Amino acid sequence: MDFLQTLKIALRALRTNKMRSFLTMLGIIIGIAAVIAMMAVGSGASYVISQQIASIGSNIILVIPGSTTSGGLRSGTGGAQTLVNDDVKAIMNECPSVEYAAPTTRNAALVVYGNMNWSTIAMGTTPELFLIREWGVVSGRNIEQQDVDGALKVCVIGQTVADNLFGSSDPVDKIIRIKKIPFTVIGVLEKKGQSPQGQDQDDSIFVPVRTAQRNLVRGQTPGSVGAIMVKARSEALLGKAEDEIKALLNQRHRITASRDPDYSTRNLSEILAVAEQSSKAMSLLLGAVASISLIVGGIGIMNIMLVSVTERTREIGIRMAIGARRNDIMLQFLTEAVLLTMIGGLTGILLGSAGAVIVSNMLSWPTLISIESISMAFFFSAFVGIFFGFYPARKAALLNPIDALRYE
Repeated sequence: MDFLQTLKIALRALRTNKMRSFLTMLGIIIGIAAVIAMMAVGSGASYVISQQIASIGSNIILVIPGSTTSGGLRSGTGGAQTLVNDDVKAIMNECPSVEYAAPTTRNAALVVYGNMNWSTIAMGTTPELFLIREWGVVSGRNIEQQDVDGALKVCVIGQTVADNLFGSSDPVDKIIRIKKIPFTVIGVLEKKGQSPQGQDQDDSIFVPVRTAQRNLVRGQTPGSVGAIMVKARSEALLGKAEDEIKALLNQRHRITASRDPDYSTRNLSEILAVAEQSSKAMSLLLGAVASISLIVGGIGIMNIMLVSVTERTREIGIRMAIGARRNDIMLQFLTEAVLLTMIGGLTGILLGSAGAVIVSNMLSWPTLISIESISMAFFFSAFVGIFFGFYPARKAALLNPIDALRYE
């Protein structure tokens, strides 16, 4: 018997019991739909995390003040002012693998414009920061070196600050007050969105670092900075750039083997790698949980096929009596099982994809339906049919023709 004839017989058998065939496929439909939807949600989460980290910039190393010990008391990371402007210049000039380095100071501030006010973060920095973070402006201009050298009272503002203080009007050349000090808005930054920590990156104001050190940051060592953001020349040079920075700062801060460094470095690419691994693990976990329903559906198919073998015992006996071989009988029942799972799989793929789109629209959560997940779900459904259909098919093929013909 050729395969096309076997396929026709299998389809006829499924059509004969439409409701039973549908109920048998239901487990596979739910399982495949759950796998597709869960993997789409997991992939969407991975995409969000990647985009948030990418919004910070690429090839970035963060240098932050470390702990110091004074009078027997040890401060935590960032608890001491151990980094200064000269450290930034030294990193730029003496580390060959470094492309840019920028100091940052950070301070909460109340900003006022007319009768509007907004509490935000005021950050002091240099033009290099915007090159590191690949952050342009949508109107006006960015901070330039002459603004830093002259400690000018100018600022660029994020989209969130612009929306809350100015609404739909153009903020450029307007005067705002940061901690009661007048600043001229010279530019509005592009929208960045949330950071990996969930903070709104657009809810911030940037001023020249020397202006911030003189006017906004009080009670600190003159010239001290809160952190240094560094960009390596390439991803391949990240490790080398980090080693160069450590060697330079150890020399400048007189760090010896017996003394702990008063700074620490963080490679944001490592954070990205960890985040991606976490999101992949989450996607696999969601897929594994959803796959349980596939196994349940497969067991249901095996049970129904066993019932079908019992009901059609006399038919099997007749087919064997007129010349059907055991392989023909086995192939017929195996084909029916695979057809059930593949039709169920295709239906589940459509329902799962529709479910992912609905979740995305209702919850504003990005979902990514990949060709790989669809292919995997489809072939896995075929595997379930073969695996769980093999035993009933083998049982049918091993029936004794004489006993099968006598079966009532």
